[in-house]
Amino acid sequence: MKHILHLKSSIQGATSYSIKLGNAIVDEIQQKYSGSTVEELDLVDLEIPHLNPEVLRTFFIPSDQLTEGEKESIQLSDRLVKQLFAADIIVIGAPLINFTIHSALKAWIDHITRAGITFGYGENGPIGMVTGKKVYVAMSSGGVYSEGPGKANDFVAPYLKAFLGFLGMTDLTVFRAEGLKVPGIKDYAFDKAIKSIEIH
Repeated sequence: MKHILHLKSSIQGATSYSIKLGNAIVDEIQQKYSGSTVEELDLVDLEIPHLNPEVLRTFFIPSDQLTEGEKESIQLSDRLVKQLFAADIIVIGAPLINFTIHSALKAWIDHITRAGITFGYGENGPIGMVTGKKVYVAMSSGGVYSEGPGKANDFVAPYLKAFLGFLGMTDLTVFRAEGLKVPGIKDYAFDKAIKSIEIH
């Protein structure tokens, strides 16, 4: 039995391929681990605010020294961090938009990146503190970015692998629904993505 955190970052709603692929991944996880629970978080609907000077400053104040106003300003970040740590498996819907992730997903990343909580510093450099998690990325794109000329413009999978790895989430697998707008590929692109799902 696992606790799954499913993050959605698409602005396409019910027609979103990244959401459909993410749902399929969650279904496969539940088949493998019967009785698993799922917590869904639509980052677009949540409208996580971009970091501002006030919130950023509170990240570096010991919790027992925060004023009531500062505690309130950091409340969302604390809740997102708590959700992250509570999850055994994280499924991240990540459509490629203008070569990178949607700003809603970036805002989530900014709010869970907390020195002394989700990462720290050791003698040999940064240490990720969000360990023991399995991460699956449901990535969608109109073009093909896993290979060929488009690969140089994929700033979704490499970024998520690098940054989530920085926080300690090094066990990450990307499933791609790609070529969704490419003639000759689009007709079977999503079915190919579904068939590629392997949970381990």
